Amino acid sequence: MATVADQFIEVLRQAGVRRIYGVVGDSLNPVVDAVRRTDGIDWVHVRNEEAGAFAAAAEAQTTGRLAVCAGSCGPGNTHLLQGLYDAHRSGAPVLALASQIPSTQIGSGYFQETRPERLFAECSHYCEMINGPAQMPRILRTAIQHAVGLGGVAVLTLPGDIASRDATEPTGEHDLLVRKGVVRPPPDQVERLAGALNRARRVMLFCGAGVRNAHAEVMALAHKVLSPVGHALRGKEWIQYDNPFDVGMSGLLGYGACYDATQEADLVLLLGTDFPYDPFLPGKNTIQVDDDPSRLGRRTPLDLAVHGDIGETLRLVLEKVEQKHDRSYLDDMLRKHARALENVVSAYTRDIDRHIPIHPEYVASVLDDLAAEDAIFTVDTGMCNVWVARYITPNGRRRVMGSFVHGSMANALPHAIGAQYGAPGRQVISVSGDGGLGMLLGELLTVRLHRVPVKIVVFDNASLGMVKLEMLVDGLPSFETDHEAVDYAAIAEAAGIESARVERPSDVRGALGRALASPGPYLVDVVTDPNALSIPPRVTAQQIRGFALAAGKTVLTGGVGRMLDLARSNLRNIPRP
Repeated sequence: MATVADQFIEVLRQAGVRRIYGVVGDSLNPVVDAVRRTDGIDWVHVRNEEAGAFAAAAEAQTTGRLAVCAGSCGPGNTHLLQGLYDAHRSGAPVLALASQIPSTQIGSGYFQETRPERLFAECSHYCEMINGPAQMPRILRTAIQHAVGLGGVAVLTLPGDIASRDATEPTGEHDLLVRKGVVRPPPDQVERLAGALNRARRVMLFCGAGVRNAHAEVMALAHKVLSPVGHALRGKEWIQYDNPFDVGMSGLLGYGACYDATQEADLVLLLGTDFPYDPFLPGKNTIQVDDDPSRLGRRTPLDLAVHGDIGETLRLVLEKVEQKHDRSYLDDMLRKHARALENVVSAYTRDIDRHIPIHPEYVASVLDDLAAEDAIFTVDTGMCNVWVARYITPNGRRRVMGSFVHGSMANALPHAIGAQYGAPGRQVISVSGDGGLGMLLGELLTVRLHRVPVKIVVFDNASLGMVKLEMLVDGLPSFETDHEAVDYAAIAEAAGIESARVERPSDVRGALGRALASPGPYLVDVVTDPNALSIPPRVTAQQIRGFALAAGKTVLTGGVGRMLDLARSNLRNIPRP
């Protein structure tokens, strides 16, 4: 007779789940044993359940399919919280199993008792407890539909004694949702959008992650309305490549002319973005298109909200949009963008062969040059976000993942583990800060245990660089942001992972090349300049005063790697008089 745990695992297998990330033990034991006895699904032992949740989030984003993590009762499942917040806010379809103390003890203050159905409610679309065998498999399939259909997390709480009981309902087969449908906008919204585009003299397109699979449609619209195209961080990988209208990125990590283009436009069209930094938006003359109606208008006032898939909406509106002929606004923004990059590119080209500690910009630019054309980069929150945003060149095949919405530290390495499981044939590179790596350092043991062939590049500045920058902006001297140097290469070597420590810029290319060519896991610990910080494209008077009070000799750079080459090439699209 199959148990509830057996039934649980069988339903996951039917849904295409191939592994569960977690730490075994205690109330999870019946489920873990069911995994042991079931072909086609494995258990990936991590050192911290938080890392398991991050890994599941990255696997889901890599494959587009449901991924699963699990935690035992009490502390085991509370560790999941950080990674589940990240998964949910990233829209990754993840199911979390939060096992529970014996059902007869719930409410008694029992050892390790918590209330997962309350704890995880804020970071999930669905959070319920299985109270008896009769609820299975219906409740599990309901949870899966929420995670996949709505894009985000579903959590199920399962007491260990319930998991051990005999199943009472047939498991059967069920055609679960594996791909969402396409939202077609209402015709009147399409008509109003076309009319607004035709009336506006200066149109700017600002793109987020929602333009995935709509690159051609965005380029076609930009050509028709002669619009500069900017992007948020999550939109970079989907829209910046093969883009003759590119004016860079807006936001705290931004660069180029994107901010100026949004401010000088008669109409800003937000496409598939939930960009949270409203001071960088014009606050007027704005239309937003998104397939999630809850995002429409929550960041900035709108003249028109259009509910629809980006590609489908643009295909419909392109038939109604008139070709514009005045290129003055577009050409002005392209020139401004190129000038902005010309003014800062020397930050990573000047004295790079002699600068010690090493410029982090230089490390990122070499990594961009050596990495595979279809590499997956996972990036730690903090200054690593800056270097990846400005130096890793998108091409339509590369992926960049990070905790870009939740902003959690320590995500890069566990994200890399999940991404590698999701794409076993691709090169996966964890761009780790020393602060982030140190926070979940035990996951190096996970990498070694499973021989996960990720490449870990540590930007080791012995500092919390982004926190230091935040203090400087507020006019505060940095405090408790720096710490003693750590040899992460030696730690990796002791764990059984090939590694190298790089302290001279002349050694960067060779070390990264050897790491990327290695068939197994490899860590490169690069000692970088802690004073290499970055400023956004728009700095307020108050921020300038803060820098003046506290910056001292701090180096403020804004290098952008190959983005300058792209900007220069786009200038060739400007007709000569």
